Formats: sequence, C-alpha cells, structure tokens
Amino acid sequence: MSSDDLTPGGFSNGDFSSDDDYDGLDPAELDEYARAATLVYTELQARLGEGMPQPRLEPTRRVVELLGDVHRAYPIIHIAGTNGKTTTARLIEAILRAYGLSTGVFTSPHLVSFNERILLNGVPVRDDVLVTNWLDVKPYVELVDAELEAKGEPRLTFFEVMTILAYGTFADAPVDVAIVEAGLGGEWDSTNVADGVVAVFTPIALDHMERLGRDVETIARTKSGIIKPASMVVSAAQVPEVRAVLEEAADLTESTLTFVSTTTEPEVGNPIAVVSRAVAVGGQLVTIQGAAGRYEDIFLALYGDHQADNAALAIAAVEAFLGGASQQLEQEVLDEAFATVSSPGRLQLVAADPTVLVDAAHNPHGALSLAAALGNYFTFDDLTIVLAIFEDKDAQGIVQALAPIATRFIVTTAPSERTRSARDLGFLVADLAGDDKVVIEEDPVVALAMARGYAANSEKGAVVVTGSITLVGLTIGLAVETQGWTL
Repeated sequence: MSSDDLTPGGFSNGDFSSDDDYDGLDPAELDEYARAATLVYTELQARLGEGMPQPRLEPTRRVVELLGDVHRAYPIIHIAGTNGKTTTARLIEAILRAYGLSTGVFTSPHLVSFNERILLNGVPVRDDVLVTNWLDVKPYVELVDAELEAKGEPRLTFFEVMTILAYGTFADAPVDVAIVEAGLGGEWDSTNVADGVVAVFTPIALDHMERLGRDVETIARTKSGIIKPASMVVSAAQVPEVRAVLEEAADLTESTLTFVSTTTEPEVGNPIAVVSRAVAVGGQLVTIQGAAGRYEDIFLALYGDHQADNAALAIAAVEAFLGGASQQLEQEVLDEAFATVSSPGRLQLVAADPTVLVDAAHNPHGALSLAAALGNYFTFDDLTIVLAIFEDKDAQGIVQALAPIATRFIVTTAPSERTRSARDLGFLVADLAGDDKVVIEEDPVVALAMARGYAANSEKGAVVVTGSITLVGLTIGLAVETQGWTL
C-alpha cells in the first residue's frame, strides 16, 4: 500500500487545527494517522536521498509556485553554517513564540521520527497535518517529476520534497514566521527558493567538502548564497577567510551585516557578545550584549560555551527581525524562552544511573566543542565514548578532538549504509589514542550495553554517544523504549 490509497477525508470528519480536536480522536484513529505518516515516509525514501543532493533550485521553485507561492506566505529567517544550525533555529523559535508569534521551523536531519523536521509552534508536526499536507502537494510534485524525467533529469529528491512539504505546511497552518535551516550549503540548496528577510550564519568550518569545496573560503561562498538583496545578516564569529566572504556578499547585495564578537566585549564591527557565562544546574547562566540592548543573567537550559554563542546569535537574529536591530528585546521574554528551550541530540541527557549523554557532533569542529563542554560543565571520572562515523567524514579529526577527554572508546557502526566499518574505525582510534583505549563492537546495541557497564562501575562514570546522527537517534530510541534507562 502507498499514499496513493490515502485521501484526506479518509482520516477525519473535521478540522484538526487545534489540540482539543486532536485530543478528541480515539486511539484507533490516531493509529491510522500514524500508519499513514509511515507510508508517506516510506514513499519519500524511494527518492534520491540526502547523500545525493542535486545542485539546483528550479524544480523546487516550480512546485511551490504551482502551489500558490507557499514560500512567500510568511517571512523567513534563513540559517546556514556548519555547526549549530538546529540549536540556533530552536533558540530563535523559542524567543519568537514567547513573544506570542505562531512559528514554523524546518531542520534536518531527524533523530527518531521525520515529523521532527517540521515544527509548528515548537512541536513536531502531527501525523494528521503531515499526511493532509502531503496529499495536497503530491499531485504537483508528481507533475514536476514527470517534467524532469522527460528531460532526462532525476525527479525531485527526498530533501527537495521535504522542503516543499515544509513550506506548504507553514502556509496552511498558517504561521507568522518560519525559521528555515539550509540542508547543504546555501546557494543551490532547495530551501533557498525563498527569500529570507534575515540571513543567519553559524560557524562555518570544513565539512561536506566533496560537495561544497576543499577550503573554508569556497564553502563560505556557497553558503553566502542565502543572503538576499537589502536583507539583514547576522553571523557567529568566523575565521578571517570566512568573514571576508560574508562581508563581500553583504556589500554586493547592499545588506547589513553584524558579527558576534570573539571576546567577552563588544567591538567595532562585532557588537554582539557573550559578556559572561557560568555553569548552573541544568545549564548555564549567561549575560549577552545584543545590538539593541544588554540582557543580564539569563538561565540557558543548554550545556556548553558554544550554546551560549548560539544564544547570542539567536538574540541578534530576533533583534534584526523584530526591530531592525534597533529595539531592545524584553528580558522576561528571553528568560522564559531560554529556560525552556531544548535541542534534542545536542549534549542531551537521555539516561541517568549511569549517565548517558548523546551529541550529534559529526565533524572535527563539532567534536572540539563537545570535548570542551564535557571538560567545563561535567566532572566525570570515567568517560566511555561510543563512536561511529560515516565514511565521508573526517574521522581522524573527530578522534583527535575527543581522545584527550576519553577514558576509552567503544567503536561501533551507525545504522546507515554510509557507516564506516567498526574494524577500520577501531584501527584508526587505536593509532591515535592507543590500543588499550579501544574496544570494537559491531553491534551498536551491544556497544551501548557495554558502555553502560563501564560507567556503572565508577562513582562518576558516564557514557557519551557521538560521531553519527543516526547512532544518536538509535540511542534516543533505546532510551525511550528500554525500561532500564531512567532519568
């Protein structure tokens, strides 16, 4: 059975636009929606996957225009960069929702369920909404598929269709503002059919070099393609080569550009700064200087100095969006937003006794941030890292970043055809960290059980699962399903 067998009227008798309506569904109807959403996902997976992106915009643009310009129905804050995009998107969303705005968020990839990619007002899109919107856009997707195949081109990819589905869902909701994370690069990423009123850049580093270029300057040039004429641009602190590229792109488009400072003090050209940060129970206490005001002693429910940097970037983006960077935000709104924000898969605690943390770091830059956060925010006396890495990632750089803080590595495989073999990765880790610090276990479930056993034998032992987003997703799923994993 495929989604061809589904019809909107087959799932409900009315409008499911409110939680009250959703709560009124009986369990059998909810199961039917869940089954239908699974069918949609299965159908989309038959398309070219995210490992085979097509550097083009026209097919996505043609569908969203056929749908009535759904990508122009709301203002967009567009985010590109190498690390921190999803967390920054969630921080921006939390602030805007605390202001009372209706929000949509599109991020990728997902950890457990593909509904996570599309958030409406801070929660994953419901199955009934997802299925109904897919049935709305599907005929237009298939029309453009046929046009592409007639020209000998690949039909729309999984990510291109997800982008269309997100833009259509946001228009149907409707939302007051959408926060959209670019999938890969920026210039030719399908999300770039829309014109962001604010372009946001998280730190840009080496990753996906086979697609984006062999140096950070080339990668930055591709990502800078999300800057639209006369837009507002805010950026994390960047290395000089990246900064120069963003400055050039802003000049060419007559856009305004603001950077986060590399120090604790605002500087000329870098007016945004994390003035102070201190470890607190459940996160950290930060003071941030924005472009339009100073925000004192905000509790941020996320670990790591890099998350404080993301918070500063998020404040800069919202200041630009709401008041052209000239109107101070309300401290109470920031307090509410940052105290409740979450970023699944980013130094997320998924189990206690023993402690199990997951982090989606999958390149050296992300691994360095993870290592720094573990050293500064926790006091573990025995740390087992469960590690899997994809074939196309810089495994050496990741291992070098993590080796200084690891008591041992348990090297395993990620649930993906792109995974590096545990044996090959194990030899690499042994070369870099020492033979006595490596255990090889192909089965990730067994590897996690072994790691929890090591951690349980030490007073402050812990497990960190990292290196692959799919391994992190598997671990989160196990933590939810396994009774022995408790928080």
